[in-house]
Amino acid sequence: MKRGFLLFAIINAVFFAIVLPMLLYYNIKSEYPPNLRERDPWFALSVAAASVVIWGVVLAGYFRKWIINIFIAKRNITYLREKGIRREAKIMAVTKTSKPNAGYDAYDLNLSFKNLVGAEILQKASINDAKPYERRFEVGKKIELLLDKEVKHEPYFIFATSEATIKKAAIALISFGWLALTALVIAYYGYAYLSESEGMGWRFMSLGHPLIVCPAILLFFRIIITLIYHKLAKPGDAVSIKFKGIQTDARLLKASQTGTYINEQPQVKFDLEYTDHLKKTHHASLKKIVGLLELDTLKQEHISIYYLKEKPEKIAFASDLNELS
Repeated sequence: MKRGFLLFAIINAVFFAIVLPMLLYYNIKSEYPPNLRERDPWFALSVAAASVVIWGVVLAGYFRKWIINIFIAKRNITYLREKGIRREAKIMAVTKTSKPNAGYDAYDLNLSFKNLVGAEILQKASINDAKPYERRFEVGKKIELLLDKEVKHEPYFIFATSEATIKKAAIALISFGWLALTALVIAYYGYAYLSESEGMGWRFMSLGHPLIVCPAILLFFRIIITLIYHKLAKPGDAVSIKFKGIQTDARLLKASQTGTYINEQPQVKFDLEYTDHLKKTHHASLKKIVGLLELDTLKQEHISIYYLKEKPEKIAFASDLNELS
């Protein structure tokens, strides 16, 4: 499912950011040839320079995402192996996800263990098992984890038996792909100059030229995806609350719809009252999309939440935190 969605997203990005702008530009150009003599050369140079800057940002972002992040992940895993906080986790549920002819077994696990302040939490995790004959990942068995005491960088925890290795062949292949993409962009600059300049330099550059439209759209897509990820995927506060939070039952004072609907499901504002570990009473509100089959939760007197020990006003529903993986 995830691979299919990723492939669909890539195809759409390539079409709307590369193919469509080029089709529009060259079709319009063939119908209405530009008069380069009337164009401002300094404006054209400014557009060309801006396109180089935007392409640089886009390509640098790809280099970081495709290559640098691999080394950052390895560094973070090495850090956890050396300085991670050890916890014993109990396997609550196991789902086998590997295909029948795969060279290893893959599982989705539901784990229960104590977080950094000793509160019991539930956590989803995936693992590849190269030694299935040892039957290490079965319901009821226990495994050791290493937690990031700062909860700042992914992964926030690893299995104690995890090893961080980088395949040189894969890095070389990815690097070659990035270099090929960079060379293709440079080659397009050369092709555009030779085929469109008509001996008048960069005057053919305009705000509608693919050399600036394509990277601008790619950069826009990246910004939108980043915003969506940080908004919906794993909010930093939620992760910190889960791994550094204390569990308590909050009294539901009021539940009211906000008027917002997502997929025809209402967003509800919960007004809560709870007491922290210092016996201090707090009032806070949380908004959440509630499924139509879950509307009975609005009638509960108490709801399980977690709050940060050092910042008790930071809270999250326990049910939401259990879904973080």
